[in-house]
Amino acid sequence: MSLATAARLARREIRGGLRGFTVFLACLALGVATIAAIGSVRAAIETGLANEGAAILGGDAEMSFTYRRASDAELAWMASNATRASEIIDFRSMAVVPRGDDAERALTQVKAVDTAYPLIGSVALDPDISLADALGGQNGLPGAVMGGLLVDRLGLSIGDTFKLGAQEFVLSARLLREPDSSGGFGLAPRTIVTIDGLADSGLIAPGTLFESRYRLSLPENTDLATISKDAVDNFETSGLRWRDSRNGAPGLSQFVDRFGAFLILVGLAGLAVGGVGVSTAIRAFLARKTETIATLRSLGATRNTIFATYFLQIGVVALVGIALGLLIGALAPILLAPLILSVLPFPADFTIYPLPLLEAALYGALTAAIFTLWPLARLEDVRPTSLFRDAMEARAPLPAPRYLFAVVTLFAALLIAASLLSGSTRLTLWFAAGVVAAMVFLSLAATALRALVRVLAQHLRTQPALAWALAAIGRAREAATPVVLSLGLGLSVLATVGQVDGNLRNAIARDLPDVAPSFFFVDIQRDQMPDFSARLAANSEVTKVESAPMLRGVITRINDKPARDVAGDHWVIEGDRGVTYSAAIPENTKITAGTWWSEDYTGDPQISFAAEEAEEMGVALGDTMTVNVLGRDITATVTSFREVDFSTAGMGFIIAMNPSALAGAPHSFIATVYASAQSEAGILKELSTAFPNITAIHIREAVGRVSDLVAQLANATTYGAAAILLTGLLVIIGAAAAGQQGRTYEAAVLKTLGATRAQILRSFALRAALLGAAAGIVALAVGLTGGWAVMTFVMESEFEVIWPNAFLVVTTGLAANLIAGLIFSLPSLATRPARILRARD
Repeated sequence: MSLATAARLARREIRGGLRGFTVFLACLALGVATIAAIGSVRAAIETGLANEGAAILGGDAEMSFTYRRASDAELAWMASNATRASEIIDFRSMAVVPRGDDAERALTQVKAVDTAYPLIGSVALDPDISLADALGGQNGLPGAVMGGLLVDRLGLSIGDTFKLGAQEFVLSARLLREPDSSGGFGLAPRTIVTIDGLADSGLIAPGTLFESRYRLSLPENTDLATISKDAVDNFETSGLRWRDSRNGAPGLSQFVDRFGAFLILVGLAGLAVGGVGVSTAIRAFLARKTETIATLRSLGATRNTIFATYFLQIGVVALVGIALGLLIGALAPILLAPLILSVLPFPADFTIYPLPLLEAALYGALTAAIFTLWPLARLEDVRPTSLFRDAMEARAPLPAPRYLFAVVTLFAALLIAASLLSGSTRLTLWFAAGVVAAMVFLSLAATALRALVRVLAQHLRTQPALAWALAAIGRAREAATPVVLSLGLGLSVLATVGQVDGNLRNAIARDLPDVAPSFFFVDIQRDQMPDFSARLAANSEVTKVESAPMLRGVITRINDKPARDVAGDHWVIEGDRGVTYSAAIPENTKITAGTWWSEDYTGDPQISFAAEEAEEMGVALGDTMTVNVLGRDITATVTSFREVDFSTAGMGFIIAMNPSALAGAPHSFIATVYASAQSEAGILKELSTAFPNITAIHIREAVGRVSDLVAQLANATTYGAAAILLTGLLVIIGAAAAGQQGRTYEAAVLKTLGATRAQILRSFALRAALLGAAAGIVALAVGLTGGWAVMTFVMESEFEVIWPNAFLVVTTGLAANLIAGLIFSLPSLATRPARILRARD
């Protein structure tokens, strides 16, 4: 028989409708829809960021400098190339509201602007007044606007006054929205003032920590690539950082791209669970077609014709499922756009994007092919003798080698596609290895479970309901494997996320009081250090104080080559880094290689570099490194490596230099203060009153904001895991529906032998509950292993079992399978034994 014959037979089969393919369609459509929706949302955000690049950036281009303002030469270049320019100075400070002998204090991110700000867009304020009017001030005081959270925290009302440094400001309005905000993570709420208003504040002084940004409006048709190269060629060695509207928020774009890729991989895990449902549905469908297939074989149909007939039929159904998934995945983000935009802190342009849909369709087609080939390969076992009852049960455990080769090839194609489309081969391979390992473990667990319950059933004959349940689970035809696989994989992801999230929260609560300092103090002037240190030394609640001179520098060259050519895209060279100096080796510093300079050394500049980062960057002892500090290039030789531990939230510098290398550079000091929690308010009050220019960063609050961010990422992953779990529930429903005929026959036999409906129902309930609990327990083991691996090898932290999360995983598995099992068991109890047994004969 030819392919045409197979196509004709498949068409006749399809005419009968899609009965039996409901779970197949649902699993495939849900998996494809999840991936398509994630890809569409990611594409919408990326398009929004690209289209609104200038608005997000605040201009066509931006030139920024660390802890200095632009030089005359740089300002002249801007004037000759831009039609308009706006200067912004950004830094952190303490907002102080005096109230009698006491005061309210809070950290704020200050944006000092000029009269040209904003070049693009507008600032939204409450009350609805212009920014110029709000910053104009009243009663001789400069005006300011604040984020609502900060206003409420400080207990301010419109017209009240507060201080930044030594300068008093009047609050004119609440800040509702900044046009040039990409919604990035910040340690503190925003305050906007004028640059002129800060003139007497003492906050913008030589050596203080601030960043100056110059937003530029460029002439129409300006070639951004050309002007960018010109700016960098002229001023890169002075510490310039250039951005333009081609990528207004590069860090955010990179985060969206990487996290979106990760969520798509989570979606692929859900598609793998759906594949289990697809495979189960195909097995059940082919089991019902055994007599038809055997009849065709007896009439002369070849194995290839039979295979082609059902491959074409299932292929058509798979295309319907993929199309349905693409329709849902394309429309859902558009329909939910208002809700999504209300929670996104950055722009997104929701429409239909073909590439994410093509990606989802490719994944769906490959997954459907992988999970249908294996059961289709069983068609070779169907012979004319299968017209006799149960002949299909005598089948080979593995399909023919050509089918195994095809499955392996398709799986490799899926991995290659995921690697290329996600942009991270390493992440894809590790994720795939984890999913495959989990599925293998769950399959082995299901096999072991069946073997175990068969043994237990022999010893529990005095408890018939339990014995019947165990015997049913142990039978080969029972759906233990798909239940444990599908439900277990979804619960495994949930368990891993729950354990990691719980352990991170515990680590913060457990380690912070003992390890981390209470405060970082920055912008301490050199002449303030003696008094600052004396006040802390006199406080018995202060257990430890560390201080160091603080500058910021940009590594521009390594061994006289551009730093990026040597270190690639390593995070150390992505921006400016802390630079300190010390004559003697600082206390508790461990030199891992090389030697520290002598205390009276005044020769050529030398650097002691962080050992781990040096190894990652490929830096060796004797290499030279050019660091731009406040516009001045300092080329130094790397003479030692040392351990730098950032995990304690204490003081750590990537770069330390000999004092003479930085002689004359204006700078301030930073200090970390370790103290009891109950003394923190008093310390903050005393020091901020005595030194209004210094900024205090409360570590517990900062870590709390980081913890909230981690929780949000965990929630996003949990949503992906929930999609996997939903797919698993569909597989359970399919398995329960496929086993309904068997349960009906079993109920008829048990009734005939004298069992009551209550006993049979209890047996069915126990069967479902035991399978669900087993899936939950196995998933918990996988989740605990995954959580331990992440905390130990990625977070490098202690791991302990979060028992509430663990209990939730097991109970979810038990409840889900119990409910599905009972729904499909109740109709089986209502049938009459005589009709069922006669039909069986």
